[in-house]
Amino acid sequence: PSSTVLRLQNDSWGKQYSHALFKAMSHMLCIGYGQQAPEGMTDVWLTMLSMIVGATCYAMFIGHATALIQSLDSSRRQYQEKYKQVEQYMSFHKLPGDTRQRIHEYYEHRYQGKMFDEENILGELSEPLKEEIINFNCRNLVANMPLFANADPNFVTAMLTKLRFEVFQPGDFIIREGTVGKKMYFIQHGVVSILTKGNKETKLSDGSYFGEICLLTRGRRTASVRADTYCRLYSLAVDNFNEVLEEYPMMRRAFETVAMDRLDRIGEE
Repeated sequence: PSSTVLRLQNDSWGKQYSHALFKAMSHMLCIGYGQQAPEGMTDVWLTMLSMIVGATCYAMFIGHATALIQSLDSSRRQYQEKYKQVEQYMSFHKLPGDTRQRIHEYYEHRYQGKMFDEENILGELSEPLKEEIINFNCRNLVANMPLFANADPNFVTAMLTKLRFEVFQPGDFIIREGTVGKKMYFIQHGVVSILTKGNKETKLSDGSYFGEICLLTRGRRTASVRADTYCRLYSLAVDNFNEVLEEYPMMRRAFETVAMDRLDRIGEE
């Protein structure tokens, strides 16, 4: 027997177990085979088996730890992965620096560092749950908008379930005069300017809506609308607009009243 073994035979049980634990961990973490090489074929095969088991356990530990860390904030990881693709896309097409900066700011304001597959999530829920979530998410819009505050709750829910969230940056033209209109917009937060032929600006802010004239008249846009600040809007497509108003003709009259007033003001300028 080696001097180490002889010395350990006379040591306390604490030192004996400590040495045995150190040797086992050295094998299983694959950082060596302890203080001395294995002697004899039995020791060699036991050491190799110990190293294989240890390597397997170590790999499983690293895998589970990595999965746990990633799952702690999967939405942020999904956003980061998506934005890396955007950066590579911008680099591939050699977009100018100011455009890249605007795209970066858009992603920051639109997703705020987290990305969800919202349509898929809501699509898996029952209709009552879906409506409850949408009503909660749009509670500020409903509270700030007199049109919704005084309307039939069923009409409000029908409208909200068809809205699509959009973000515009300062200076963006949300609507251009003369184009065919396919959407109207509700302002959750932000300030927009309605620009008419007379170069007169009319400001709209939280709780207002615009773009309904074109949907009612089925004509072209009568004015341009520009975002003055970062605008968080909800858009409503023309097909959904008509679908909802067919069920609630009184609300169509409310939209028509505002539209006629706006058309009169545009005609006076």
